[in-house]
Amino acid sequence: MEQTHVKMVGPVIRGLDANLADAVITAIETDNPDADVMVDDQGGYIRIGVPQRCRITQASLEEALGRKFNLPELEPQLSGFAGRMKLTDDEVVWYLERQD
Repeated sequence: MEQTHVKMVGPVIRGLDANLADAVITAIETDNPDADVMVDDQGGYIRIGVPQRCRITQASLEEALGRKFNLPELEPQLSGFAGRMKLTDDEVVWYLERQD
């Protein structure tokens, strides 16, 4: 039987600000309700992965943080990410450009 490898996309957050990291995880779970969200906490960084497409909105991140937060401020907190990243005024989406 052949197993299919599911490609994960999403952010790698620096683990220095635990409140922001927890809020990002919560917001991604909220914004991707039908997806299995994988969280790999390595102490210095936290890798968050969602199969194929991962979305986080400013509204869900602000709700999880309990304060205003501009999405462009998230980018310096990333130590990396998997997939392609598209940033707009109200959301960040990580996605696969190709399916292979």
